[in-house]
Amino acid sequence: MHNKASGEGALKMACGAFYLPKRNIQKPEDAHFIYAGTMGVADGVGGWAEKGVDAREYARQLMRNAMISIQQRHNRGVEPRKVLEEAFLSTKAKGSSTACILTLNKCGYLHAVNVGDSGFMIFRNKKLMYKSPVQQHNFNCPYQLGNHKNSDRPCSATEVKVEVVPGDIIVLGTDGLMDNMYTEEIEDEIKKTTLECVNPKQLAWTIAELALYNSMNKYFLSPFAKASELAGKKRMGGKIDDITVAVGHILP
Repeated sequence: MHNKASGEGALKMACGAFYLPKRNIQKPEDAHFIYAGTMGVADGVGGWAEKGVDAREYARQLMRNAMISIQQRHNRGVEPRKVLEEAFLSTKAKGSSTACILTLNKCGYLHAVNVGDSGFMIFRNKKLMYKSPVQQHNFNCPYQLGNHKNSDRPCSATEVKVEVVPGDIIVLGTDGLMDNMYTEEIEDEIKKTTLECVNPKQLAWTIAELALYNSMNKYFLSPFAKASELAGKKRMGGKIDDITVAVGHILP
C-alpha cells in the first residue's frame, strides 16, 4: 500500500501499511486496505483451511467490500459501523474473519469499529494514550464475522470515538501484532522517530518485523504466552501468525 494523506475537515491522516505472512506467502490469511483517511484490517480464521476453504478469501472480500462502501458514501462521511454492516452483507465467501475499521472524521475524532482480537492503539507524545479492547468468547477464540450459523454479526462490534490531535500516531494491527508485541515495545520504536518526519509505511514495516522476531522467539514471554497462563495453559514464546500493521499519523 502507498502512503496517503487524507481525511476530512481540519485534520488529515497520512497512512501506510505492511504485511508479513505466517509461513506461505501464497496462502495469506490477513487482508487490509487504506482509502481516503480510513484503514481496515481483517484476519481470516486459519482453521477453515482444514475444510478446504481459503482462509483469506472471506477477509479479502470483507475488506474489498468495505472499501467499496466507503467509495459509495464518501461524500456523506464514513460511518465505520455502517461500512462494516454493508461489507458483511456483501461478503458471500465461505470462512470467517475478525475485522477492525477506523477513520478520521470531520470533527477530529478517530471513529472505529472492531470485531475480535485485531485492534488499534493511539500514541500521543510517544506514549500510549488509548488501546482498543479485545473481543473474545474465551481464550484464543475471538469474535469473528462469517456466514455460518455460529458466526458473530456486526451488531456485536465494539464502536468507539476518540479525539485525536496533530502528532498522534495510530497503530492498527491484526492479532499477529497484538499477541507478539507489548505497547512498551511499540513506544520504544515511536521514540526513535521525530514527529515531523514520521513515515507511516516505514514505521509499520519496522513494527511488523519486530513482531515477527518476537513470534519466533521460543523464550519470549509474549502477550499471548501471558494470556495463555491466565487461561491455565502455560506456555512460552511468541505466536507464529500472519502480521499486518497499519500506521496513521495525524496531521494539521
